[in-house]
Amino acid sequence: MMIAACTFDRATDDTTPAAAVAVTPQDSFFTAIAAICGQAFEGRVIDDSSADSTFASSTLVMHVRECTDSVLRIPFHVGENRSRTWVVSRTASGLRLKHDHRHEDGSEDSVTQYGGDTRDAGSAASQEFPADDHTATIIPAAATNVWTMAVQPGATFTYALRREGTDRRFRVEFDLTRAVAAPPAPWGFK
Repeated sequence: MMIAACTFDRATDDTTPAAAVAVTPQDSFFTAIAAICGQAFEGRVIDDSSADSTFASSTLVMHVRECTDSVLRIPFHVGENRSRTWVVSRTASGLRLKHDHRHEDGSEDSVTQYGGDTRDAGSAASQEFPADDHTATIIPAAATNVWTMAVQPGATFTYALRREGTDRRFRVEFDLTRAVAAPPAPWGFK
């Protein structure tokens, strides 16, 4: 039993306790998305309480385009509109979701970088991101937004929004069983 907890260094003939690395639900969630890095998937609207039919009538494609140990960039294309990128990053206390919105010339939209940080560990399959102060400042009506991302490896990826205290709901589900051709770069990215 003690041997399994130590490593043996032949050069110094010394034993050192092996470092135990705890894997959190957020680590597992992040890793599950990173595992599909470089791939793109088509989705469909499951729930949309708005009167806007743009999403339901457009081809929706998410592309897990850029992945590092600390940041995932996931462009979300709505038809020919390549203005949206979800940015999931690690923080000292969990995960952060930001929405990077760009104009066709690559400049930032006036409504960009909204989102929030996780408040608890969530699960390996799902993480919630309540709106942060920046979001409340630039989109006052979204101060009670909660975004959810969920991943079932080899099955589905879901992006959802609910606005607490209202009937506002939006949810799109992507089929991870069939990768599609990667779309062009999102606006503002090479």
